[in-house]
Amino acid sequence: MAQETAVVSGRISDNKGRPLELVNISIEGTSTGTVSDDKGNFSLNVPASISLKLVFSSVGYETKYVLKKLNPGKNTSLNIVLSESTSQLDEVEIREDREKDQGFTKLKMREVKILTSISGDIESYLKTLPGVNSNNEMSSQYSVRGGNFDENLIYINGIEVYRPFLIRAGKQEGLSIVNSDLVSSVHFSAGGFNASYGDKMASVLDIRYRKPEKTGGGFELGLLGASGFFEGVSANNKLSWIIGSRYKSNQYMLNSMDTEGDYKPRFADVQSYITYQANNKLSFDLLGNIAINHYDFIPQSRRTSFGTLVNSVQLYVLFNGQELDKFNTYLGAFSANYRPNKDLALKFTASAFSTLEHENYDIEGYYSLNELDRELGSESLGDSIMNIGLGRFIDHARNYLQANVITAQHRGSLDKGSSTINWGLKIQNEIISDRMNEWKMVDSAGYSIPYDDSSVRLVKSIQSDINLNSIRTSGFILIKNSLSLGKAKIESEAGIRAQYWSFNKQFLLSPRFSLTMDPDWNKDIKFRIATGIYYQPAFYKELKSEDATINHDLKAQKSVHLLAGSTYDFSVRNRPFKFSSDIYYKSLKDIIPYKIDNVRIVYSGKNNAEGYATGLDFKINGEFVKGVESWASLSLMQTRERLTDGSGSGKYYPRPTDQLVSFSIFFQDYFPTNPTFKVYLALHYSAGLPVSPPRAETGENYFRMPAYRRMDLGFSKILKDEDSTVGAKGIFSHFKTTWIALEILNLADINNTISYTWIQTVNNLSGQTGEFAVPNYLTSRRINLKLITSF
Repeated sequence: MAQETAVVSGRISDNKGRPLELVNISIEGTSTGTVSDDKGNFSLNVPASISLKLVFSSVGYETKYVLKKLNPGKNTSLNIVLSESTSQLDEVEIREDREKDQGFTKLKMREVKILTSISGDIESYLKTLPGVNSNNEMSSQYSVRGGNFDENLIYINGIEVYRPFLIRAGKQEGLSIVNSDLVSSVHFSAGGFNASYGDKMASVLDIRYRKPEKTGGGFELGLLGASGFFEGVSANNKLSWIIGSRYKSNQYMLNSMDTEGDYKPRFADVQSYITYQANNKLSFDLLGNIAINHYDFIPQSRRTSFGTLVNSVQLYVLFNGQELDKFNTYLGAFSANYRPNKDLALKFTASAFSTLEHENYDIEGYYSLNELDRELGSESLGDSIMNIGLGRFIDHARNYLQANVITAQHRGSLDKGSSTINWGLKIQNEIISDRMNEWKMVDSAGYSIPYDDSSVRLVKSIQSDINLNSIRTSGFILIKNSLSLGKAKIESEAGIRAQYWSFNKQFLLSPRFSLTMDPDWNKDIKFRIATGIYYQPAFYKELKSEDATINHDLKAQKSVHLLAGSTYDFSVRNRPFKFSSDIYYKSLKDIIPYKIDNVRIVYSGKNNAEGYATGLDFKINGEFVKGVESWASLSLMQTRERLTDGSGSGKYYPRPTDQLVSFSIFFQDYFPTNPTFKVYLALHYSAGLPVSPPRAETGENYFRMPAYRRMDLGFSKILKDEDSTVGAKGIFSHFKTTWIALEILNLADINNTISYTWIQTVNNLSGQTGEFAVPNYLTSRRINLKLITSF
């Protein structure tokens, strides 16, 4: 081999003789290359006896080319000097746009695309942030600082968006409402957000779809689905459009679960964002979304082992029947934007959201619950040695829901130099029709459960026909100020929000305030405090109790936020890092107790509890490896509640989202000799959530699920890079960027528990029952391969 290759080595420096680290050295037209070390040194094996063009490139420096033809086995030394690059920029107009509202974290879309996960959506990124918890990789739902899934606000281009109502499990959920291919910016707040954001108690996810500046597109193909987008502008640059479509089938993942059967999930959507600039003062934009989500399932059998090494139990079920679910949502919004001068901006928006949901299933199961032999050395180790329970169940549902939300709103802002005044007014009509017919029968060893010696009873039977039509009005005013005290800079946000709902005739006022200070110390550190009252009036789910009755007197839940935090920007070996920390306390009043089963939240329908949530959040992010960003986050949190109507003991007990510790890491690296090869590691740990038996009246009697532990590993190879010579020739030369990724999902193959199936048995002649919590496990190890391109 030495007869066929040669070696090029040497040192790279700048004009002042300083060594340059991480300079890319490559052979033009090939993927062969390396990078310089921290002393500027490099060494590269190259083909001998042919003419080569060596390329030396680094951001901020002019690219240098060296032509060489080396004899076999020869070692040639080069001293390369790179000059700083200068570029002549065209004249641009810079319009000052105040940094995003205080307390928001900006997500980088590049990290969203490369994050190794099942969904590959923005919510997967959120779950790595401090204060954000999720123990379900199949779902895009998340809880923030002790709040539940329904306490999170999501906006796309200023339009509040909603999720389907009837979804019970992550496997039914389908696509995230946000199409990451269309996104230009993402901002997230875990609490203490200002009065311009709506009436929920936990968090805000603020998405902005981009306005294209040129024609282009891209697509992604993988084992879990496909997506594509196309964008463009008219010849006169007045009209722009971007449209994206996605298809997902998680059948591949579902086939790794305990319940075997014929899974046929089909999820697809089309989204578009169109803008038209009539003149320099007036513009229009149109946002549209159609999502079709179908989940069909014919179960066959289930075999789940659980318990301890000493006491191990196995559930075996044979099924008949099927499940047919549909969750179709539609969203349209039209906005007119008018800017009469540089200081005043006015926006008028009309939008409509509709969801059509069908949940139909008839599933019969014959089950056997057996104790397993765990005696080491036994010939029957792992086999059934005793039957604990034998029975049959039938689950039936015909549930139909249609909800329409029609909204008209106005927002405006007035810039007054160091101050900005923002205001808004919204009126919303909500029309909901909900029909439920759901029941469950359980027979254990010939006894109907719940046992009654005089009649056959059902475990559950719900029938309802609910129709609601209400008007909700809200408005806010927000004043942002910037001032200087000596060298220190202070920014404040003070506002008040008001809402009235015709359904319960409750009027709410929500004052909010935050302050950020940059003391201009030698170290780049900022401090922030925030407080406010956050009301959350019921939308619909909170109004319904477990038996589907509606509480017309239900009041808004109330949360008072107290928050203090800091950010510290620093450098290590000329690499940027940021350390952020928050401490918070939330006082909760008039809250509605609830239970969580997978992703379904069942409310009590009563304001009969009070509670609190308190915790600490930490995050450090930066270039642990030169040129790529990684981060780690840690959250410590406790959230408790107690009943105030005398139905419980009056003592505090954990809320269903009480996740005491959560820890996440996202780490990136690349091969030093070939930076086009990268590796990604995502690691999650969350303490177990509290769980109560389904028949428990309160959450005071509980146990905790096992901790959620997951590790996903990804590898990628850049086939065509926009900013280098990689892939400049061949089939990939027709694309702007192309890369391929291999993902190993759930690398350690851990059985994570998402919920429990409760099996009741009649175990003696007097009809006394026993109850077993059988864990429902999430997905096991799987491999995903995907190709991502843009043009």
